[in-house]
Amino acid sequence: MPQYDYQCKKCKKSFTVIMTFSEHDKKKVKCPKCKSTGVRPVYSGFVAMTSKKS
Repeated sequence: MPQYDYQCKKCKKSFTVIMTFSEHDKKKVKCPKCKSTGVRPVYSGFVAMTSKKS
């Protein structure tokens, strides 16, 4: 499942949320520290793992 990184605009806490693509489109993300819904996405690197060896 994808991980999404966010930062709270109110308390500045950075956190990660694991959710499906459909949940990401519908769900309101809340800060785990202050419960604010004023969060912004933080873009990070992407890693894909495959079962085939190179």
